[in-house]
Amino acid sequence: MKLSNLYLPIAFLAPLTLFAEESIERLDPALDAIIAPDTPIETLCTGFDWAEGPVWDEKNERLLFSDVPRNTVYQWKPGDSEASVFLKPSGFTGVSKYSSEPGSNGLAFDKHGQLISCEHGDRRVSILTEGGGKMTLADRYQGTAGYRFNSPNDLTIHSSGAIYFTDPPYGLPRDNPEKFRELDFYGVYRYAADEGVTLLTKALDRPNGIALSPDEKTLYVAQSHAPHPVIMAYPVKEDGTIEDGTVFFNAKGLKGPGMPDGMKVRSDGTVFATGPGGLLIIHPSGKLLGRILCGRPTANVAFGPDGKEIYLTSDDRILRVALKPISK
Repeated sequence: MKLSNLYLPIAFLAPLTLFAEESIERLDPALDAIIAPDTPIETLCTGFDWAEGPVWDEKNERLLFSDVPRNTVYQWKPGDSEASVFLKPSGFTGVSKYSSEPGSNGLAFDKHGQLISCEHGDRRVSILTEGGGKMTLADRYQGTAGYRFNSPNDLTIHSSGAIYFTDPPYGLPRDNPEKFRELDFYGVYRYAADEGVTLLTKALDRPNGIALSPDEKTLYVAQSHAPHPVIMAYPVKEDGTIEDGTVFFNAKGLKGPGMPDGMKVRSDGTVFATGPGGLLIIHPSGKLLGRILCGRPTANVAFGPDGKEIYLTSDDRILRVALKPISK
């Protein structure tokens, strides 16, 4: 989601000059065990409209990421100074202009190595098959005769293969979104091949980033909503649905451009979540350990090979930061 869209109060958008250069803000000594002092923030490539949904492709040793306004998925490989087109169109296959953010957003690989996409324009969760074509996994709530999603935004995949995803309005046309909406809420859903789509909650005003804890007993959901910019934690039940959630982290009062958006959780439970200022690094207890300040709205994060680095989609560019190995 690009922060210039009309669904966000302009007053919430902090001046982009607040942090003139990228830097690491250390708020707790425990951050030193995650990111070593003097670790550089590398800029890998630039020139995008709004970079989103990064995912590391282990098989092909490359980073894939969406440019939502351009309706394109790009690929970047180590050693490259520029990214190249991997997939276009990525999220809208219509013949006329649909919205200002029509492309894919969140990306993930399933256990078979197939790319799963949240598509704004075609309003679906899809899979890129081995033959190179796309197949719809879910595009409606309450069955084939049900209601079309708003614009699936981000996803996380359970070890069972079930896909958890969010459905805010950010991909709908800005001039008349109500004309296109079929649902009167913005939901968090679970899709399983043998069960179809299950609504988990419709209590959030703007659900966005989503991730599972390492033991898959907690579902984290970020809310990109100025009045209540929080990351929620929901206990996951045996059947894959969720119980009532609690606030895991409240970003209210943090200075810097952006608000809670994409996130990933490391195997030790550390939450890496984009938010005000750039990337928030949060202890499993909910304590903020520090931030990677990017000087611009930052949408999402992905772990690199073996979890030794993170990649950030930060507005018009891709950043990389090395991580220390997890202590045994």
